[in-house]
Amino acid sequence: MIDLYTAATPNGHKISIALEELALPYTLHTLDLSGGAQKKPDFLKINPNGRIPAIVDHSEDDFAVFESGAILVYLAEKTGRLMPTDVKGRSRVMQWLMFQMGGIGPMMGQANVFFRYFPEKIPAAIDRYQGESTRLFRVLDSHLRDHEYLAGDYSIADIANWAWVRTHKWSGVAMDDMPHLKRWTDAIRARPAVLRGIEMPPSRINLNLDSEEAAKAFSQEARKMVETGNSRHGGV
Repeated sequence: MIDLYTAATPNGHKISIALEELALPYTLHTLDLSGGAQKKPDFLKINPNGRIPAIVDHSEDDFAVFESGAILVYLAEKTGRLMPTDVKGRSRVMQWLMFQMGGIGPMMGQANVFFRYFPEKIPAAIDRYQGESTRLFRVLDSHLRDHEYLAGDYSIADIANWAWVRTHKWSGVAMDDMPHLKRWTDAIRARPAVLRGIEMPPSRINLNLDSEEAAKAFSQEARKMVETGNSRHGGV
């Protein structure tokens, strides 16, 4: 049994999606980020960095793993699924996983901060991070023109990137002119395990249905965490 400590963010949903895809039994622990649950001593014993997600694998002597990319690799290697075992195949998956960890996630996260959370709008900062997110989206779109998935078969690389790309509207990033990225996004969204994973836990705001007032209220709450350094609250 695995304990998953998480919240409804892209990084958190990476892990719940993977657990659902792998059909691994887990117990969900949803942390109240606005209340500082990720900074409490009990959780810091699991992740000294005080961030979600993190897991504890009780089948492996209560082994704790933190950082979403590291958790994805751990789960893939534990089960022998969602990542090839040959050197080149594994490297391809790791390359696209690192693309998300070092590019898509940080750039979209900063776009969220300046576009949604800061009370003062700084156009240069918004343009910088939305522009770089768009550039990275185009890299994905170009690659997906000739590939069904990012690294051969469906893998943890797809899960990691999709969990962020799906929140593009919250970051103010359009993908209307990226047909290959849209095809890939829709295909992954149609997977039953993915649909279950993004409800573990469910997001508090639906970009397609909720009102602008709801978005503003959510942004104000997230702003408090950003300003106090309590969370890298990256998405919805």
